[in-house]
This record gives sequence, C-alpha cells and structure tokens, in this order.
Amino acid sequence: MLTINLLINSFFNSLLKRRPAKNIIIFAVALISLLFSSLSFSSCKMPEDLPTGDLGIIIERMDGSVLIINNSSLSILCRIEGLGDLSHASAVFSRNARYAFVFGRDGGLTKIDLLKGNISKRIMQSGNSIGGAISQDGQYIAVSNYEPGGVNIFTVDDLSLVAKIPALYGESNMSSKTVGLVDAPGNQFIYSLYDGNEIWQVQMQRHADKPESDFPAVNIIKKYHNAGKAPYDALISSNGRYYIAGLFAEDGLSLIDLWHPEKGVTKILSHYGKGQKKLPVYKMPHLEGWAIAGNHAFLPAVGLHEVLVVDTGTWEEVTRIKVHSQPVFAMASPDDRQIWVNFAFPDNNTLQVIDSETFKIVKQFQPGKGILHMEFTPRSEHVWVSVRDNDEIIIYDTQTLKEVKRLAAKKPSGIFFTSRAHRIGL
Repeated sequence: MLTINLLINSFFNSLLKRRPAKNIIIFAVALISLLFSSLSFSSCKMPEDLPTGDLGIIIERMDGSVLIINNSSLSILCRIEGLGDLSHASAVFSRNARYAFVFGRDGGLTKIDLLKGNISKRIMQSGNSIGGAISQDGQYIAVSNYEPGGVNIFTVDDLSLVAKIPALYGESNMSSKTVGLVDAPGNQFIYSLYDGNEIWQVQMQRHADKPESDFPAVNIIKKYHNAGKAPYDALISSNGRYYIAGLFAEDGLSLIDLWHPEKGVTKILSHYGKGQKKLPVYKMPHLEGWAIAGNHAFLPAVGLHEVLVVDTGTWEEVTRIKVHSQPVFAMASPDDRQIWVNFAFPDNNTLQVIDSETFKIVKQFQPGKGILHMEFTPRSEHVWVSVRDNDEIIIYDTQTLKEVKRLAAKKPSGIFFTSRAHRIGL
C-alpha cells in the first residue's frame, strides 16, 4: 500500500505542477496497472487454528483462480485470484502441507499459503510449462517445460532459481519438450524428453550432506537413450520403484526399474493395439492418474475404448476392460477397492466405476459435461469430481455411490488434496 500511496501522490503532484500530458498519461497507466496487479493477488480471511491435513485446492481453469477447500467439512473456504493461465494446471504440496505450488500453462509457478489464504510468491519461470514435482527432502521444486524446453529447479522457501537444465539431445543438440516429471527416492527427479525419446534421472544433494556454501548441487546421474518414441507422460509407482512412460508414436510403454537402473529401459505391453484400427485421440490419458490397486495396474489405452489390466509383478497384460469411450483418468481409491474412469470429448459427460477385484463395471454416471478430474479423500470415503461445463464440483460417497453434495466452482478442473504431500510421485 505504501508504494501505491507514493504513486498516487506523485500522480497528483504532476497535475498540480502542470507537467506535460504525456507524463500524466504515463503516471495514470502505471497507477492503474499497479492497482490491478494488487487486486489480482487476492487474499481471504481464513479460520483461526485451521489444520492443513484436510485441506486442498481446486483449479478454476478459465479465471486463473484457485479455491481452497476443506474435504472434511465438504466446504469451500477461499478463492484466490491472479494465477495466470491455468488451462493445464497441476499442483504439489510442501511437506508440512501448508503451501501449495501451482504450475500454470503460461510458465507461472505460484506458491500459495493455505493458512493465510493468499499468494506467498509468484514467478514466471518459462514460456509454457506442463507440470512439476517437489523433492523427497521437501527443499526443491522442479518444473518441466514445453517452451523453451528443459527443467528448471527452485528452492521451496523463496522460489530462488537453483538450476536450469536444458533438454538437449542428439548430435545437433536440439531442444526437447520435457514431460512426465516426478519425484523419486534418493532425492531424485526423473522425467522424459518428448522430442528426444530419452529419459533423464537427476539427483539433488540434501542440505545435510555438505556445507551450505556448496549448495545447491544438481547432478544428472543417468540419461536413458532410445527410451521409446515420443514419451508423452509418465508415472512412478507408489513405492518409487518403477518409472513408466507412455509412448505416443509407438505401441507399448517404457519401464525403468529404479532399484536396478543398470538394466536400462524395458519395453512393456508392446503388443497392445497391434492389428487394431485406433480411433482419433481427442485427449491424451494422464498417466499420473493411472491406478495401481493391489497386484494390478489399470491403464487407459491410447486411442482405444479399453482399460488395460496389467500384473505389476511381471508387467504383462492380464485382461482388458471394455469401457464407455476413450479413457483419460483411471484412478484407484486409496483402499484399492474401486477404479473411477472418465473420458475424452465428446463423451466427457460420463463416469464409470470398476470393481478392482472382479474387473466389472459396477456403476455408470452422467453427471454433466466436461468431467475433467477426480480426487479421493485420504481414507476413501468420498471422491470429488470436477464438472467444468456445469461450473460445479460433485462429491460422491464411495460406498453407496450416491451423490453427497454439490459445490459451485468456475470452470473447475484439477482437484488436489494435501494428503498428496506424503506420497511419492504426487
């Protein structure tokens, strides 16, 4: 406010001194710009003594805003504006679950204080980003970028730049989009090069390992070449052992056993889709939403109306489940009992629930158009579903499969609960 007051005083002094009209216009434009900037970094009055364990955020993709929610009281606590382009946004949380870090499509990285209900800091770190991860020790935030490519790494405390890692590949050092960035045990990040057909493994030194003057230290410990054609996204298993990249330009997936990286990249499910005419792909599946329940992984098949069931011991296909349309997310409830599946346009008005034991579809909903994301409460009792075109969130009871509540939201997409702070790869 002090800066705004100084600018206002300077503006009116210029009028009193009859400075040239050009200067007055410059002052006016600057004042208006600063006022709008101040307004866009909104804040809320949050309840006192608020616990963070049952909080979360909902992305409002069209308005560049975020809702802070409470998944125990099933309520919206706050709306925060000024986060830029959130058309493809994701988020991670600090170890103490107080701060959310939101990755915007415009290259913005925003740190939100969930207890104060405001933006703690926001930076523009690239021209086009696709997601990110927080390190095992909670000290670093890594962001994967489409434009100009590569990965940027920042400190969690004040978003200071730690490292810029260009994704250069081949003899001509071409730059690649980076995708599928996740955290891994050993204070590592691992990600894929979409254009370069490679997977890179990066290790961050821990603060306790060396004197502070030697930090930050970043070490690219391994580059996996010829990792498959056009890896478009990836996941890491919940125990941090397997990194699996989906491939857009060929059938199958690429797997790395991080317990035995010397084995290199293994191709799995290389036969799926062979001999079949694939349908147009309206939306790529999001692999971090792939479900691993018990001894099986449930994977949305690219260009097919199927969910693949895979044995996680052998990584061989067990069966296929015919579903309503092209699946986008196949997400397992935390108790592994159910798999909830949503679908790409034009069938994005439908949800299906699969029993993880029988592989049977036990329920189908059509709650509204633009179903973009699902998020389970930490102990599985509820699932929150974003319905973009209805401007609402629908909450279901996972036992009865009945609707519990609806909440108004502006074009909602991603839903993220703070329970993610304590899980690998999320």
